[in-house]
Amino acid sequence: MIVTLTVNPSVDASTAIKQVVPDHKLRCREATYQPGGGGVNVSRAIHRLGGKALALYTSGGLHGQLIHQMLEQEGVEHQSIPIQGQTRENLIVLEESTGQQFRFDMPGPAFGEEDRQRCLDQLNQLKTKPDYLVLSGSLPPGCPADYYAQIIKSVKDWNCRVIVDTSGEALQRAADAGVYLLKPNARELEELTGMTLSGDDDVKAAAEKLIAEGRTEAVIVSLGAKGAFMISKEGAEHISAPKVPVVSVVGAGDSLVAGVVYRLEQGGPLAESVRFGIAAGAAAVMNPERELCKREDTERLFESMMQD
Repeated sequence: MIVTLTVNPSVDASTAIKQVVPDHKLRCREATYQPGGGGVNVSRAIHRLGGKALALYTSGGLHGQLIHQMLEQEGVEHQSIPIQGQTRENLIVLEESTGQQFRFDMPGPAFGEEDRQRCLDQLNQLKTKPDYLVLSGSLPPGCPADYYAQIIKSVKDWNCRVIVDTSGEALQRAADAGVYLLKPNARELEELTGMTLSGDDDVKAAAEKLIAEGRTEAVIVSLGAKGAFMISKEGAEHISAPKVPVVSVVGAGDSLVAGVVYRLEQGGPLAESVRFGIAAGAAAVMNPERELCKREDTERLFESMMQD
């Protein structure tokens, strides 16, 4: 069983316009809407890959109800956690004349003590404890930086593998609590370790430092089009991403995490699971904004990677 927790989900509205001009009324194309937020997207991608994951997410106001409706339509198993504020909405605008994309991410509602406790309570009241718990995405305003760390400590006796994909101090505190897997990019790994990274050897040394300190058992350093660096006690490997046509990079990281945890839950070894995750991330960039990965693309790319 896989559970994802998203404490700052969003409704992502995407539209397009010929040209962005200041001080004018801009008439946009018809908008499309997708549920968003790290953990929500991971659960959606796992569902697309043929797996099952329970998406736990905070929900407030009309936007929270809209996320519920959209996840129902997709067939994603989900449970909402009521909060006081209004779930945020993000806006993504494509300027057609230049191909540039403008992304306006809102901070999210204030996250009070009652909201935080409700999340912990609903997580701990799950009848079936998960094998994998994915904590992914940003923390909302008012949420202490150690909130993910609090969650990790509260599930220590579950014997589940915790996977964390966040940034900043929230990532630092989560690593301090000790997890199974971290997925930073190179900049976040520098911040985590205080080391300057100028090549694969530095990346390997920084990740090995985290493992030696007991902060994680494995590290996946995402490198975008270059794939990812996988480091664990068993060794380290730079895994290249397959070359694919790029339509949108949004959602690639969430698809990578989804592919890894899906394959791990199926019993795959870590190295194979990371390859499957990289294939899922590559499959995601082939699709339009926030469409995530498709199963057939992921499996085809994965097979080609395993044959190389």
